[in-house]
Parts: sequence; structure tokens; C-alpha cells
Amino acid sequence: MFFENFTANIGNYFAVFFTAMTPIGELRASIPVGLGVYRLDIFSTLIISIIGNIIPAVVIVYALEPISKFLMKRFRPADRFFTWLFNRTRRKYYKKFEKYSGYALATFVGIPLPVTGAWTGALIAFVFGIPPKKAILDIFLGILMASAIVTVIFKTVGYVKFITVG
Repeated sequence: MFFENFTANIGNYFAVFFTAMTPIGELRASIPVGLGVYRLDIFSTLIISIIGNIIPAVVIVYALEPISKFLMKRFRPADRFFTWLFNRTRRKYYKKFEKYSGYALATFVGIPLPVTGAWTGALIAFVFGIPPKKAILDIFLGILMASAIVTVIFKTVGYVKFITVG
């Protein structure tokens, strides 16, 4: 039964998956699209949205450091920019971040508002030098929180109200 349903809706699943991968939509858009537009079941929509949302975050977490080091070695403006960014951000926010570091990143990612989410969380992890494994775990926990919040709001208020309000 699942396989027949999956093959019949494969295009819809891909649409939900790629919507979850976008930096602006993430799962704040993919869950309403899956449940409201394509009428997919909640389990499939959540799993596909979570997987689609975590993939770019993992790539960002692991790719930004080597890319920044490469640019810093080869381009003086990049070196100045990243040095300024790291020094300024860590000097200004590091104490607050250390105080709440156990749950700050997960909470930030888990609040389904504009400019919060897995993409921004991965950038924050890079800037603050959070070890990749910890960053990915925190981002994953935040994605789980956000998916629960978005699903509850969507199921409570419905598609039309969710799109016009959210």
C-alpha cells in the first residue's frame, strides 16, 4: 500500500523535499505544501521535510570552514572580512552564547519565524565555531521542534489561514 501511494505521489514528495531544502521556505513552507496543497499524509510529509531541511545544514556546517580558510589564504579582503566577522561576533555575543549554549542553537532553529531555521543555524554554528557534530545535533533538534510547531499550527488553523497569517 505504501509503495503504491509513494509511486503515485513521487512528484509531490520531491516538491515537498526540495521546498524543505530552500533557505527561505525550509519546513515552514514544505509542511503546509505537503499537507495542504498535495494532501500527503502527515508522517510522509514530516519525514521528507525533516530530511530535506537537514541536508543543506549538514553541507553548510561541514563546508563553510574549509571554504573560509581557503579564501582567507588566497584573498586578502576575504581574510580581513572573516577575521573581522569572527572577532566582532565572538567579542560581542560569545558570553551570551556560552551562557545558553546548551540549547541556544536548537531553540533558535526551532522557532519557525523568518530568518530562523537550519540554514541560519548552520551559519551561526560556523561563526561561533561550534564543533560540527554538536552543531548538527542542535540543528536537528531545532528542526524537530520547528516541524512540530508548524504541524500543530497548520492542523489547528488550516491551510488558508496558515498561508495568510504565516
